[in-house]
Amino acid sequence: MPDCARGRRRRVQALVGAMLIGATVLTACGTGTDAVSAVRANQFVSPDGKTVIDYAPAKRRAIGAVEGEDLFDRGTVRLADYRGDVVVVNVWASWCPPCRTEFQALENVYRDTRARGVQFVGINFRDSRSTAQDFTTDRKVPYRSIFDYGGATLAALGVPVGVVPTTLILDRQHRPAKLFLRAITEAELRAAVLTVAEEKAAPK
Repeated sequence: MPDCARGRRRRVQALVGAMLIGATVLTACGTGTDAVSAVRANQFVSPDGKTVIDYAPAKRRAIGAVEGEDLFDRGTVRLADYRGDVVVVNVWASWCPPCRTEFQALENVYRDTRARGVQFVGINFRDSRSTAQDFTTDRKVPYRSIFDYGGATLAALGVPVGVVPTTLILDRQHRPAKLFLRAITEAELRAAVLTVAEEKAAPK
């Protein structure tokens, strides 16, 4: 085969490979089992392909010191500042269509449950900071987000995070109680948050 033909063939193969990789990444920003298995980001993996994980109270373990730079450069966001509260942590990116879709559900549940001692914190992952700022400003998102392009804050959570969006509910001792490795609905998020908020406090 002439060298020029082999060169064209290699270029075509490289292009096809790039297209397949791009399709895989786009699929990851979706919902369901396919999204979880499509990409393994920052060495976080979904166990057994599960997209919803419940952590029984007796088996829950405390997470690390989760903190990071505020998306709008307004200091550091620390989960320790929400001591005694249930905390809903949502991992999102402005380029992810399911993330944009579920924000209204997140905001509604936040407003409906904050009087019960529930706080929300976003973790903005692998995103353009300016685009993420514009998105949250336009949507008037009422809670803070950590800018975590490289995933250091995600690592401190100590739970599987395979794709965006991911939503983690921490109990009042800031232990993982429920994890959604996919987009959530308002009804399921509200039910899960209220269940955790109504749990009896652990004896001191």
